[in-house]
Amino acid sequence: MTRNLNILNAFNVLYLEDDDSLLRQTRDMLGDFLKEVYAVKTSEEAMQVVRQKKVDVIISDILLENENGIEFLKALKEDENIDIPAILTTAHTDTKYLLDAIKLKVENYIVKPVNLKELLNTLHDVLLPLIQEREIRNKSNIIRTISAVTDSKQVEVIKYIFDDLNEDNEFVASYSDIMQKVSISKPTLIKLFKTLSEKEILVKVSHKTYRFNERSLAAV
Repeated sequence: MTRNLNILNAFNVLYLEDDDSLLRQTRDMLGDFLKEVYAVKTSEEAMQVVRQKKVDVIISDILLENENGIEFLKALKEDENIDIPAILTTAHTDTKYLLDAIKLKVENYIVKPVNLKELLNTLHDVLLPLIQEREIRNKSNIIRTISAVTDSKQVEVIKYIFDDLNEDNEFVASYSDIMQKVSISKPTLIKLFKTLSEKEILVKVSHKTYRFNERSLAAV
């Protein structure tokens, strides 16, 4: 099976490992493929990253100094607002750890020494469904948003907006920027943004910055 590892560069990874040398080595190697690699040595540091940064997947060693990576993942699972896929690494093949990992529904379990190709392929397989889910949701949102407007000339703008949303669901552009990309008159464009604003589909948060409000489509 040929995997497109280029998809990884859109994602952030949290890497929890207490071995300094392995932490630096793996962080540097993953850094060539991932958008961001947050490398930490303790579950306390890891929890801070999860609370403060956007983390798409977690890679954690099981046996850490004075603590257990599985206990860290259990703590995350108890928080209903956190749902991050995880990959466990360990130098041990004790079935007790494997059973605990299965109970936690951990996405994969890799025995050390970790092979970079195996780890990258595992990351690909874990993250690919997230990409597919986003694409499906994005297409659905485009269709539902289009149904909220009546002018066919605005459809291309809507598609452009969704294609250009950042990871915070924000669209940043001026009317002039949009008109350079899409053939549309300024009055028609203003009418579109007014409609999307009235329906709270696009919420202006600052100059030239709008946040897409997916919840508003429930009524569409």
